[in-house]
Amino acid sequence: MPNHLADAISPYLRSHADNPVHWFGWGEEAFAEARRRDVPVLVSIGYSTCHWCHVMARESFSDPAVAEYLNAHFVSIKVDREEHPDVDASYLAAASAFVEGLGWPLNVFVTPDGQAFHAGTYFPPVAVAGHPAFREVLTAVTDAWLTRRAEVTAGASRVAELLADSARQLAAGGGAAGTAQPGSAALDQAVAELVGYEDARFGGFGGSPKFPVAPALSFLLGHGELGHGDGPALALRTLKVMGASPLRDAIEGGFFRYAVNRNWSDPHYERMLYDNAQLLSLYTRAWMLTGQSWARTVAEEIAGFLCTVLQLPGGGFASAQDSESTVDGQRVEGGYYALEPGERARQTPPALDEKVLTGWNGLAIQALARAGFAFDRPELIAAARRAADSLREQHERADGTLVRASVNGRTSTAKATLEDYGMYSRGLLELALVTGDATYATRARHLLDSTLSGTEDTPVFRPPYGADPVLSGQGLVSTIDPSEGAYPSGLSATADAALLLHRLTGDDRYRRAARAGLSLVATLAPARPLAYGAALRLFDELNAPIEQLIIVSPDRISGNASQPITLNDLARRHPAGVVASVSETQARAFAVAGFDLFAGRAAPTGQPTAYLCRDFVCQLPVTDPARLPPVDATAVLLAEIAGDIAGDIAVEAQHSDRPHTH
Repeated sequence: MPNHLADAISPYLRSHADNPVHWFGWGEEAFAEARRRDVPVLVSIGYSTCHWCHVMARESFSDPAVAEYLNAHFVSIKVDREEHPDVDASYLAAASAFVEGLGWPLNVFVTPDGQAFHAGTYFPPVAVAGHPAFREVLTAVTDAWLTRRAEVTAGASRVAELLADSARQLAAGGGAAGTAQPGSAALDQAVAELVGYEDARFGGFGGSPKFPVAPALSFLLGHGELGHGDGPALALRTLKVMGASPLRDAIEGGFFRYAVNRNWSDPHYERMLYDNAQLLSLYTRAWMLTGQSWARTVAEEIAGFLCTVLQLPGGGFASAQDSESTVDGQRVEGGYYALEPGERARQTPPALDEKVLTGWNGLAIQALARAGFAFDRPELIAAARRAADSLREQHERADGTLVRASVNGRTSTAKATLEDYGMYSRGLLELALVTGDATYATRARHLLDSTLSGTEDTPVFRPPYGADPVLSGQGLVSTIDPSEGAYPSGLSATADAALLLHRLTGDDRYRRAARAGLSLVATLAPARPLAYGAALRLFDELNAPIEQLIIVSPDRISGNASQPITLNDLARRHPAGVVASVSETQARAFAVAGFDLFAGRAAPTGQPTAYLCRDFVCQLPVTDPARLPPVDATAVLLAEIAGDIAGDIAVEAQHSDRPHTH
């Protein structure tokens, strides 16, 4: 029987194509083969930039003797967790019944019907420090399957029943719009708990290892009036420390996935798209709140990494860059990053996982679009636009549904998840606001509408395709997975996009859907703030008034419109939840498309005109930046912005011939 991975979409799977193991990709075919042979299934899950996945591949899956045993006694399935996040989540849940401290590689032994009965992570080739050798594990599993079949299947059935019950309970609560949302006291307590987790010596949270935990930082940065209070202060301290730490590559700008040590040293050197996209959003927001140069420097360097390293020729963004590279003929982890720029130029850089993931690209589109507007860097907006246009061609099907992943134009058969619909929609909406192109917003609305089901009063989010068919047939998956890790869950991502759509359209259905979806974690999130930062940020937004700022410029500016400080200058750092800058023609296009926030917005005097609104009630339009009405306590901030801009202008006048750097 051949290895089936040579034609896989996933670079991770293709890296196993030369293994002597007779790997199958994910699908019903493998389980049918196990039933035919009456053998158990090994489901081995990893991803391209996983160091220990590569180690186990070299030590065990490339070993002819191990492969011979696997081929004789098992059907083996290799899964890329990034291509099939629902498969990964389902087997992580099942594996938790057998082992603590889960991670990747994740190796789960299941019946031909998909029910888990044993699991582990990395298994060494020989027993060390209490960890059994992989061959010993395989022999023990085979013995249990052959001699204690009834016991094995009974235990597996019990685990499957518990998981199915949990999925049913979660689905039953999906429309609970009336569930009480956490109020300000509960969210304040969540902030206090995060403050208690802070490492007062080295920054960040807890001991080792140290992760960026971008969703939690996003919650903290927005919790409090105008960036004041314990939450924003903690977020800013953490961002500043991380930006100056070994977790960030000071030469190419991108952040590594995590640091092994408490002081941020000894990073695991893979650089993930989702980390860097979220961190770009955070550092951009930090600069908007404080005007501090360190925040802008880090943000612009992250943007540079995204555009020069991760953006592919076709326009989409690669999912990650590997931790290992070949330096002077030796394959080492992190060796490339120890080199100076000139030395790096003589080496082969770490490989990219060129898998384009719809959801993660949505995070990058959102971050680059807003950073491009905030820093007046149109090339960043152009990069976001190239990615969005590429996904339009390759990831949006004619029937309006999405593709989960592609590589070099070849699309995966994996089901797109709520993560893809939510993150991509949110990115398109942000791109629409900074470009003035209503077609991006229209596409986002169409995609998000396709996820809404339930009733008019209690709309709920569901992936349009439904769940993975293999998992569904095995009763192992819920169509809603509210769990968050290093980035927002599909539930939080769709709720985020829905809240922004509500602010642009005034359609309360989107706000109700966000509330109903988030109600699933209304109790859990405040109790576990480090694990549910994205949901907590959205609860904060649900509790706050809606603030909207629209700058409308005439299609042709008449008279002398030159001003040292323009409305757009102020808009770049304005704290309103919605900030857009459009022309009169673009405003009309938004309004005609049903985005009511733009209805009647014009520049009647022939000068750029600002409309500042609160809960869709707008103050009188202004053309003079000095008269832009504040939103509650933002007057101080706006005055500070004006002062910063005036200072920048004076510096630019003295150094007008200096080159632009980033």
